Amino acid sequence: MTPAELSHTVLHAVRRAVDEGELSVTVPERAVVAPPGPGGCGDYATNVALQLARAAGRPPRDVAEILRARLLGEQRFTDVVVTGPGFLNLSLRGTASADLVEEILRRGRRYGHAATESSGTAVRLRCPAEVRAVVVADTLARVLRSQGDFVRVECEGRPAPEWESVLGADVTTRGPRVADRDVTTRERRVADRDVTTRGPRTADQDVTVRPVPAPGDPLPLGRDAGRWALLHPAAHDRPKIPGDHLVQRESNPLFRVRYAHARTRALLHNAADLGFHPEPGPVSEAEALVAALGDHPRVLAATATHHTPDRLARHLVTVADAAMPLLPAVLPLGEEKPSAAHRARLALAEAAGTVLAGGLSLLGIDAPDHL
Repeated sequence: MTPAELSHTVLHAVRRAVDEGELSVTVPERAVVAPPGPGGCGDYATNVALQLARAAGRPPRDVAEILRARLLGEQRFTDVVVTGPGFLNLSLRGTASADLVEEILRRGRRYGHAATESSGTAVRLRCPAEVRAVVVADTLARVLRSQGDFVRVECEGRPAPEWESVLGADVTTRGPRVADRDVTTRERRVADRDVTTRGPRTADQDVTVRPVPAPGDPLPLGRDAGRWALLHPAAHDRPKIPGDHLVQRESNPLFRVRYAHARTRALLHNAADLGFHPEPGPVSEAEALVAALGDHPRVLAATATHHTPDRLARHLVTVADAAMPLLPAVLPLGEEKPSAAHRARLALAEAAGTVLAGGLSLLGIDAPDHL
């Protein structure tokens, strides 16, 4: 079950409480569901009771207990616990990881993207003609478009041609991307026209992108390492140029992310040679990975809302680090026959690789099958 599906389930419980006269509130459009914070428990938590308490005229814990009684009737939960001032903590049955993996594999690299393109806000991104600002603006445009927004990028000055030819930073004005790949000249014209025919050219939001400038030239690092060096630090932090972004070892976060992706691809090939394929199912020994994958849509939305591509980069490191302990157990050992558990682990590994590849694509970075 994805966080979006959990949100619908929580809202359904609110609606039932309202219909049955136990709560007198307006049912919100959305309930935030995320991994529990300090003091929490279970797989996910929601603060919807705190959100509704004032309108209901009741203490948050009373509202939480009303909702808890209804959520416990859902077969998908093994337990619902109220903690702190009124947080609802949800423990899912074993099929939760299977539902999440199935959703990721169905959506592919578009998992976490808006359900419909071009349904959001018209955003104008402005940036100075400085290499880090241009790369950040280009990346934010990719992420905002993934959330359905119209985006125009305006550079206050003339970007160096190498920023596009080497780093892939395209700050030309155009509409939503056709796909996560390079576009042809014809596609650029069509996309430019889309801004006019499919949505307003007047911006609903004006956003200025002005991170701390790069202290050196990232071009010698090439596209992938150069972009990562500029995007991984927070906007107020000074990037390390050249740093160790080209070194293939665990101290390099970019290497860990791309290596984890490459491992998942290799496992799929090796499993096919052994005659078995991924099949979503419960995987109890990978709770951290399941939580990180389930959090991906929220991270993309937060990255778009707060204009922080470093948030997405750090999240990919979290996914990669959570995936690595699972991978050695994916394939059967010795004379062991592939089982349902192996197929479920393989599907979870494929889902992790899909999220890593999709996230890297939004950062403008390649996800190779081999390193």
